[in-house]
Amino acid sequence: MASVDVAELRQKYTAAGQGQVFTFYDSLSSAEQADLVKQLALFDPTRINELAKEALHPTPAADSGPAVLEPLPESATASILDSDASSIAGWYKAGLELIAKNKVGVVLMAGGQGTRLGSSAPKGCYDIGLPSSKSLFQIQAERILKIQQLAGANAVVPWYIMTSGPTRGPTEAFFVENNYFGLEKANILFFEQGVLPCISNEGKILLEGKGKVAVAPDGNGGIYQAMIGSGVLADLKKRGIEHVHAYCVDNCLVRVADPVFLGFAASKDVDIATKVVRKRNATESVGLILQKNGRPDVVEYSEIDAATAEAQDPNHPGVLKFRAANIVNHYYSLRFLETIPQWARDLPHHVARKKIPYADLESGETVKPSTPNGIKLEQFVFDVFPRLALDKFACLEVRREDEFSPLKNGRGTTDDNPDTSKRDILLQGRRWLEAAGANVTVSDDARSDVSAADTGIEVPPLVSYGGEGLEGFKGKSIVAPALLEG
Repeated sequence: MASVDVAELRQKYTAAGQGQVFTFYDSLSSAEQADLVKQLALFDPTRINELAKEALHPTPAADSGPAVLEPLPESATASILDSDASSIAGWYKAGLELIAKNKVGVVLMAGGQGTRLGSSAPKGCYDIGLPSSKSLFQIQAERILKIQQLAGANAVVPWYIMTSGPTRGPTEAFFVENNYFGLEKANILFFEQGVLPCISNEGKILLEGKGKVAVAPDGNGGIYQAMIGSGVLADLKKRGIEHVHAYCVDNCLVRVADPVFLGFAASKDVDIATKVVRKRNATESVGLILQKNGRPDVVEYSEIDAATAEAQDPNHPGVLKFRAANIVNHYYSLRFLETIPQWARDLPHHVARKKIPYADLESGETVKPSTPNGIKLEQFVFDVFPRLALDKFACLEVRREDEFSPLKNGRGTTDDNPDTSKRDILLQGRRWLEAAGANVTVSDDARSDVSAADTGIEVPPLVSYGGEGLEGFKGKSIVAPALLEG
């Protein structure tokens, strides 16, 4: 980069009161200087100041009284638990027709690393311990393959995989190493979510080292800007996609490009739809999808008082009034995604107070603080919900045991770990086979083991996407645990 550009950039940061990022510039090698300049050029320091000011000293909200919380109107909701079979079959047929016409694309949020799982690899590369040893990426890729087969010979569901800076290289290498899991390379596009500088408690951009700004991913809400900047939205339009399914990599039970969900959302002609599972109990720590002051929204469990959390649905005795647990599984119309440039910049930024290692501006040495010394700024994917009128938003409740088993924690924890993910896939397979009329028994070896997974069967996605096509196993005996080959 030409020196005049460096001078202009330096002046820009200095004028914004952020000139400290150039503290060690003159002592860096040419390559290090170039890397720092390239990084700093990504950010607008005046904009960073605005975000930091609002984060550290929020503008007091106008006193309009307590928020009015209500469940979404019945016209905007449906439940797999309560719907009749003909409605579900109708949504499935409609969704499969959209896939057959190549009108459906899938966006995967896969920026996380498996740090809490004891792995430095991207979380999607993780093997949860299935008999097949398949990674999360492979399971999801095979679900796309299977739904393409079910839709017809010419069906293509493009897969847009959002990584973070640290995970992009390893993710792409993993796909190459595994020959894209049988999918066409041309129909898989990798892109990166953005990053934002880490800010000190005094509002200053922190240096990670002498020649590098401390940065953090901009949250799953960064997906909107990333889709524009990476060309994903342009590719969706070029392909004629009209319906987009977006989800997180850590859910091993996710039904990728689910025809039922797509058909449901399309039948309501909404711009955003979301899947939810029923809250287990009043104290479960989950965000809830509801209407807040007449708009669709997500409210965190910590924002709801006990009386509200425990309230019963007057139309469903014994069922919570507020029960729609957010699982970050969403549908978007393309027409809505095309409006991203109009509102993405205005989405709020949320503050996470963290212990952020930083370079001391006097010595250049790295300091590892013992208490939170700064903030990371992130956006949430659901912050866009309140922009919609209720008639452009819909919510589909699905069975938790069939569609939601997140991988959050390492082995040895109580919930949401590799063992619970493995268990939930294997028990689902057993339910499918028993529903098809198979006789599943447990081996003597497994009978003495208390692990529920040992009573299950792995049914690979290429054998069955959602329990269909297993009629051939009627009357057959299968000994668990087992891997069903076909």
